[in-house]
Amino acid sequence: MLRATRLPSPAAATVSALRPSLVPFQTFSSLHCYSRLRKLGASPPPLLNPLCRRTLTSPPSLAYNRASFSMPMVPGRPRPRALSSPASGSGVERELLVQHLLVKEGDENLLVDFQRRIARGEDLGDLAAEYSICPSKQEGGLLGWVKKGQMVPEFEEAAFTAPLNKVVSCKTQFGWHLLQVLSEREECVLREIQPKDFHVKFQDPEFLVEVQLIDVREPDEVAKASLPSFEVLPLRQFGTWGPEITTKLDPQKDTYVMCHHGMRSLQVAKWLQSQGFQRVYNLTGGIHAYATTVDPTVPTY
Repeated sequence: MLRATRLPSPAAATVSALRPSLVPFQTFSSLHCYSRLRKLGASPPPLLNPLCRRTLTSPPSLAYNRASFSMPMVPGRPRPRALSSPASGSGVERELLVQHLLVKEGDENLLVDFQRRIARGEDLGDLAAEYSICPSKQEGGLLGWVKKGQMVPEFEEAAFTAPLNKVVSCKTQFGWHLLQVLSEREECVLREIQPKDFHVKFQDPEFLVEVQLIDVREPDEVAKASLPSFEVLPLRQFGTWGPEITTKLDPQKDTYVMCHHGMRSLQVAKWLQSQGFQRVYNLTGGIHAYATTVDPTVPTY
């Protein structure tokens, strides 16, 4: 009999002093290279969404009642799409990719010196790696993707009003900051969808054309019960399809994920969100709930 196993936990996260509720942000070996690659005109490695609190190695640890496996690290994806700043009141929520340098409150002269050096062409990330007193200095001052409500108010105000790539300064309870917004994107969304609501959408032919449907169950499960139009990406075969996910699927399209009871699909949905998929929906209760509450013609197992 197969024993329940647990997926490996995400790598330990560094805690940013800027986040008022000690929300962890990612650690990723190539983060410090981001600004250097930008200066050289190369495509920088993708960065994870800190809201998801995930690393590229795996989604969060969840019980899995089949054979044990691990999700390997996914190679670099295309750089997150940079968006022009939405007009005020447009209703579009943004996430910003931010790097910063922090000095003590009494070190205003040092801050001015850094501003002059940046004006002469030095990089904020290089200065942060050498001089910042924030733990993020280990990653060249990169805080990852942030949204409103995560940071202390003064830092948030400066970041969300700063022009893209312009270095600006602000003062918080932690000291003086130089910060730079490297990129911005629409906020990633992860939602649960009930079987009845999904069934209504599933009957619309246009819906099937506009969205992406993923079944992460194993082939033997799919043989017992399935829904049409779902692409089967077995979770145990993550190593084959995971590295190509952003070429196999479009991160900008609505993506629906299904499994047997909704646990594995939630795991993959969170991972897709961390990869920059803008709108991801998990089918609550999986195909079993769909069969028992909506469509009795679908077999149960």
